[in-house]
Amino acid sequence: MNRWIRQFHRWVAVLFTATVVITVIALVQKEPIVWVSYTPLLPLALLFVTGAYMFFLPYLAKRRRAVRE
Repeated sequence: MNRWIRQFHRWVAVLFTATVVITVIALVQKEPIVWVSYTPLLPLALLFVTGAYMFFLPYLAKRRRAVRE
């Protein structure tokens, strides 16, 4: 499961980078497409959730080991 989360996090990071580049291109146009500025928010939220999971994983493992002992 952890391996899948890490791989998912990497691909979402690539998607987030692409959406930011597309957003910058869309907003620099003569007549900007404003709604495009919201497209990076979903990948950003997914990055936050998966990143927080991976950040707290070692602490949870320590706690589980302490409870078992």
